Formats: sequence, C-alpha cells, structure tokens
Amino acid sequence: MNSKKALPVSTIVSGFCFSRCAQKMRVLELSPSDGNGSSTNEDEPLPQDADYSNVLSISDELETSIFARFPRSQHWKLCFLNKRFLALARSGEIYQIRKELGLKEPSVFMLASGESNWWGMEWPFKSSRKLPPIQSDYSFEFGDKESFCAGPHLLVSGKEIHGAVIWRFDSTNNEWLKGPSMINPRCLFASATCGAIAFVAGGLDATTYTQVLDSAEKYNSESQCWEPLPRMNKRRRFCSGCFMDNKFYVLGGQDEHGRDLTCGEFFDGKTNSWNLIPDMWKDIPLFVAQSPPLLAVVNNELYTLDASSNELKMYVKGSNSWKTLGVVPVRADAQGGWGVAFKSLGDELLVIGAPCVSHSERALCMYTGCPDPADEKLRWRQIGSGSIQLNHFIRNCAVMGT
Repeated sequence: MNSKKALPVSTIVSGFCFSRCAQKMRVLELSPSDGNGSSTNEDEPLPQDADYSNVLSISDELETSIFARFPRSQHWKLCFLNKRFLALARSGEIYQIRKELGLKEPSVFMLASGESNWWGMEWPFKSSRKLPPIQSDYSFEFGDKESFCAGPHLLVSGKEIHGAVIWRFDSTNNEWLKGPSMINPRCLFASATCGAIAFVAGGLDATTYTQVLDSAEKYNSESQCWEPLPRMNKRRRFCSGCFMDNKFYVLGGQDEHGRDLTCGEFFDGKTNSWNLIPDMWKDIPLFVAQSPPLLAVVNNELYTLDASSNELKMYVKGSNSWKTLGVVPVRADAQGGWGVAFKSLGDELLVIGAPCVSHSERALCMYTGCPDPADEKLRWRQIGSGSIQLNHFIRNCAVMGT
C-alpha cells in the first residue's frame, strides 16, 4: 500500500491562520489589523489545538513524479527538504523517471579564460549559476582540459600533479567527485554523447605523452564505469567526435607521424566494428596551429564551423562533400578555432565566442540557429548569457541534454 504524506499548508481565512500537520491543526486567532498590517491589540494570539483528520495527502508515486518535473538545475535544493528527497536524488530514480517522461532541459556548462569556476546555464538561458569549485590542484586548474557530458554528469579530463584525472560534476547533487578514470587515460581526444553514454577515442597517451592512440572506450553514467571498444583504423590526436545515425564518428586530427588526416571513421555498435570514410575531411582547409574540428549534429545532420573562413558548413552524406551555409556571427577565425564553442542544442546549433562586431574586446555572445538542409543560409538569433560577464575565450564547453 502506498504511504501517504501530509502537505504542509498555511492559509489565512477570515482572521484565522491555519497551519496543518499530519496529526493536528494549530489555529491562531489573529487580532484585528489597523489597516497597515500591524496589530492594534498587544495581546499575542492564543494557540489552540484542533483535531484534523481530513488532511490533504498525495501518494509517494505522485510526489516523486512532481519532484521529477522540477527544473533539473533545482533538484539539489529540494534535497534539503527531507531525507526522502535526498535519497531519491542520489539513487538516480529521478533521472530514470525524467527519461521515461521524455523530459529534457538542455544545460550549457562552460569554463571561460580567467575563471577558476565553471558556469552553468539552463534553457532558456535567462539565468546562470556558478558551479562549486573543483577541489583539485594548481596543475589541473591551469592546465589543458577536455569536457563532455553523459546523462546527468559533466566530466572534465585533465592532469593533476600526480597524473591524469577525471572530475565528475553530478548535476543532481550539485557536487564534484573524482573519477572514475579512463581505462587508457588520454588527452587531445575525440568525444561524443548519446544519452547516458559518452564515447571517447584516439588522443595522446596521458601517461607518457609520447604515443598517439587508436584505442576507444565508453562511459556509462548509470553504472559509472568505463568499457573498452575495438580499436580504430587510424591512430589520431587533435581529432573530434560526434554521434550521428546511431554511430560514433571520429574526424580529422593527426596521425603518429604528425600528418594531417582527411579521413573519418565511425563505430557501429551493431557490428562492433569501425568503418573508414576516405576523404571525409578533404574539403575543409587545414592550417598550422588550428583547433580540432568544430563539430555539431542536429537532426542527424553533421555541421562544422570552418575556422579558416568563419563559415558554417553541412556534410552531404550522399556525395561525401560539404555545403556552405553562410558566415557564423562569432570570430572563429581570430585564433584558429580556439576559444570558440560550437555545439548542438536540441534541434538548434549553438555558438559562443567573440562577436564579429563588438565595442568590447572581452564581450561574450551566444547565438542559436535552427538549420534546414534545404536552405542556402542559416539565420542566427542572439540569446542572453544569463547576465554573466565572462571572457569571450571559452576554454571548455559541454552540453547536457537530460
């Protein structure tokens, strides 16, 4: 049988204040007001206990369902209400209910240059919040990092004094936890997310920093474990990843000899194998000191922000070529693609960085656009940044879609 909970309710009706609890209702008789909200009688209201049997109550199932519908960014606050809500949040049950209900609230997490704390913004980006500080060391804070999401977890990979490490932000409990580490710690790797699963591949070995990797693995946010995947066809670092057509794609990068790769490849979970795509990246200009490819997938269509021309391009699967969709409203070309965030946000593209025209060198702007493969040019819409003043150079950015 479902247990019942009494809802705490306080109301003022006809000069009486009713405070309801599970067993009793306390009735306070209020003194008349002078019209300005203050009492004209110096005597305190006399409390009276009254039997209260018809208590408004709801089942645990309904209570949990209501809890699940609260904005995900506010769940950690509800944990302070009682032990049951705290246990629900930590058990992962709320996350499962949200999955079953199809509830998604995209969140953007980013670390800007000059900041030690990450910032988070939830759709529709009218507000922002500073995440708790990561209790790491100087090496991790000021070193290079890479980030990606899986389920309700934001994972940040970097290096501490004693070696490679991953810090995991649990958005449900609003806390940073260390680990779990990858099977093969790496940096400069490709990553992609599909629901509760994150994929990583390639990169540079984070133990000796001398070996370019062809290994791959995936992280499950529900089990909080890493699992190995078959090796890629090519060793590659400075590569990028995406998830499209139920496959994990890895594009570009450099091989173990430092040569630029124009091929791509994808991992098919059904066959548990990698498939090479020759010349997939041949139409994108390559130059010295450029960032890894800026990729995003919307409605199973792949887009890239070409840092050499500042243009948005869409991959045409049938012809293995790229179609130009106009200029992007941020300066991706200013520093070879570094410092710009280019992500998918539901059925829209998101780009964050310095605007093409700005009165402030430090101005940070965010734009979204809903791409249509049939259009010749994408229209961009500027959105708010939650009233935060951050440097336009974005060191890390990840989107959580749960």
